[in-house]
Amino acid sequence: MAEAQSVKVLYFDVTGLGEILRLLLKFAGKEFEDVRLDRDKWPEIKPTMPFGQVPVLELDGKRYGQSVALASYLAREFGFYGKTNLEALTIDTVYQLQSDLLHGYAKYYRETDPVKKEEYLKEVKSEIGPRYLGFFENLLKESGTGFFVGDSITLADIVLFDVATGFLKPTVEDSIDNFPLVKKLVETVGEDERIKQYVSERK
Repeated sequence: MAEAQSVKVLYFDVTGLGEILRLLLKFAGKEFEDVRLDRDKWPEIKPTMPFGQVPVLELDGKRYGQSVALASYLAREFGFYGKTNLEALTIDTVYQLQSDLLHGYAKYYRETDPVKKEEYLKEVKSEIGPRYLGFFENLLKESGTGFFVGDSITLADIVLFDVATGFLKPTVEDSIDNFPLVKKLVETVGEDERIKQYVSERK
């Protein structure tokens, strides 16, 4: 990353899977081009993307895919991946929990029947969201530092911030007050000046 002259994040004009990449780059203070793709043109764009998917990270003209791999790469490059393999294991655990939560939310998000959609939303807010917040809260209790690992912000903490403020926000917004360690960490990440400015300007 240090030698890359041109960095681009290609994703739709939403938070979604691409937002963690944007947050990591902003937190690291690394300049990048935030390319927002037009969904209406996706059928034309799709064949030009690695694996026909986004988000994509473009480094000096070469494109790389798979959101988790990209976030893990950026975190390692910027020193946000812990200091030991065990810390990295905890970070990976938090990221996998986020992926599982996303899977649970997808049932609601993709449902087209209004009645079923409302039922799924109630389940997400009352059961699925609180369940995963509980997992995060327990990990923070085990850490005892206010962060998932160590004493500074890592990929895991940025993942949690994205859960609470991005695409997955509807899953946790009604119950996050019941998880004080989670709420405090989200506030801590959000107080970083680079993150604060970016979030204040995003749509």
